[in-house]
Amino acid sequence: MSDRPIADYALISDCHSAALVTTEGSVDWVCFPRFDRPSTFGRLLDEAAGHWSVRPRDYDQKSRRYLENTMVLETTFQVSSGVVRIVDALAVGRNEKGHELGKDSPHLLIRSVTCDQGAVELDFEYSPRPEYGLIYPFLTEVEGGIAAQGGADVLILSSPVDLAMEESSATARLELSGGQSITFALHHAQSWEPPPQVWSQKELMGRLDETIEAWRTWSSLHQAYEGPWKDLVHQSGRVLQALTYQPTGAIVAAATTSLPEEIGGERNWDYRYAWVRDASLTLEALWVAACPDEAAGFFNYMARASASQLRRGNDLQIMFGIGGERDLSERELPHLSGWRDSRPVRVGNGAWNQRQLDVYGELLNAAYRLSDLWDSFEPSTNRLLVDVADAAAARWMDTDQGIWEQRGEPQHFLYSKLMCWVALDRAIYLAGRIEATDRVDAWTKTREEIKNAILERGWSERAQAFTQAFGSEDLDASNLMLTIIGFLPADDPRMLATLDAIEERLTNDDGLVYRYKGGDGLEGEEGTFLLCTFWLAQAQALSGRVDRARTIFERAIAYANDVGLLAEEIDGQTKELLGNFPQAFSHIGLVNAAWAIAQAEKGLTPSGSPLLGGDPK
Repeated sequence: MSDRPIADYALISDCHSAALVTTEGSVDWVCFPRFDRPSTFGRLLDEAAGHWSVRPRDYDQKSRRYLENTMVLETTFQVSSGVVRIVDALAVGRNEKGHELGKDSPHLLIRSVTCDQGAVELDFEYSPRPEYGLIYPFLTEVEGGIAAQGGADVLILSSPVDLAMEESSATARLELSGGQSITFALHHAQSWEPPPQVWSQKELMGRLDETIEAWRTWSSLHQAYEGPWKDLVHQSGRVLQALTYQPTGAIVAAATTSLPEEIGGERNWDYRYAWVRDASLTLEALWVAACPDEAAGFFNYMARASASQLRRGNDLQIMFGIGGERDLSERELPHLSGWRDSRPVRVGNGAWNQRQLDVYGELLNAAYRLSDLWDSFEPSTNRLLVDVADAAAARWMDTDQGIWEQRGEPQHFLYSKLMCWVALDRAIYLAGRIEATDRVDAWTKTREEIKNAILERGWSERAQAFTQAFGSEDLDASNLMLTIIGFLPADDPRMLATLDAIEERLTNDDGLVYRYKGGDGLEGEEGTFLLCTFWLAQAQALSGRVDRARTIFERAIAYANDVGLLAEEIDGQTKELLGNFPQAFSHIGLVNAAWAIAQAEKGLTPSGSPLLGGDPK
């Protein structure tokens, strides 16, 4: 069982894969060569599933940070005899600048150790366990390091010091004095590829420096926001980029699988895939920099991944593999105990073939927000957006599983209807760009039908709020999007009443927001949802309640860990981060709410998100 707090981890990324590093210098999670591949180190989910730690034997204090404008991690330990720093990075390709960040990442994990003063002893432990801990590889000594082979993976550990090998692990005792520095690296390849190499100290320091520079050049193009909470907003932007799979343009919802929504419960899901919803909202958050490259890559990816689905009469799939794969069938890994005994550990995601009608609106909304950045869309993107709008018009009256992927009976979820309205509203605006002017009259008629249905059937006099589903009295935080998306003015009395109802009846004692409280077809409960808390702050700002918005926003960001990362939820009892980590949704919510508050404090009225036009500065 792994029981380290989720907040103890920091993320590093090469825009192909990600690793999580503890405050004590242990890499407890990494998946090579893609976010969604089996882990090489998996102690995050089971003590026996592998790790790589470099840490002083004893220390008095520790601190960490990301090097300025990067996702390169620096951890500093103060011991009685000196000070030592560890810099961790997943290397990107040679001479990559700006938009090319991660284009040719070599699948190389670099760990550089420097003694800044005094003398320090460190313990080194290397225990690779590929395929989620199923494989204990053979370790053999090679010149300059150690080779590990087993299953489909070949690993070369570059080490400037001798290592003792025993039972698929390697250990060492390191002694460094002031000014000394040594660098280790783990290079991954698959068994049928050219073998990974041993790297010299000079080569590794060069690659580390290039990785730092690559992140900084990306940040210089994408970090335009200058409002309140600037550092957190910029950090969130880098996290969202770190969750992007550069080869295809896909964006994963989180870097992990099966970190639970309830400790010891069954709500444990694999988030290492590209949800149409999450990725579309991520693009909007990255728009703060007014840079079209990531968006173009994503829409090209979506056009390939979903090719012909809608034209063959199928629903638009709600998520895809990051290479464009469609079959994401869910299975369990019974040999893993899970984080704090939260079983089962799952890979794949059973929601992949659910009907979720809201994705039509999110996809078209992202295209609308970003449309001014392109002279024209690709023909494949035009076809996709027209097909999506037609599908929304044809299917908006159907039931579905909703934004929260409930595993109970399908319903007429209000949010799904709302996003079908958004799909048509944005398609009408884009009609000339996507060569669909002949559809505008029909789309306009259906858009009005959806609006009337929401206003008539989505409002509950008894609840004095818009509710989760037609005919229901249950509240749902997703209805905050009615004003964020521009369906109703923020000062509409029904909208203000919905805000009040959600704040009064859908929050915990700490003022954090639940997604909903009704049954969802699963056992157990979940924590408060950070995205929904940020939505409440954003909606309050839009309504002119700026002080209230600030208070809610400050409550939410208080749960960011020491390097500014957020998970999906907060445990109501322990106040700990819960759920997969770091979570794109949470960082999207932070960016959008910060923007809305900044605009409101200037006396401006943003049309919903930082990404909805205007200058992001």
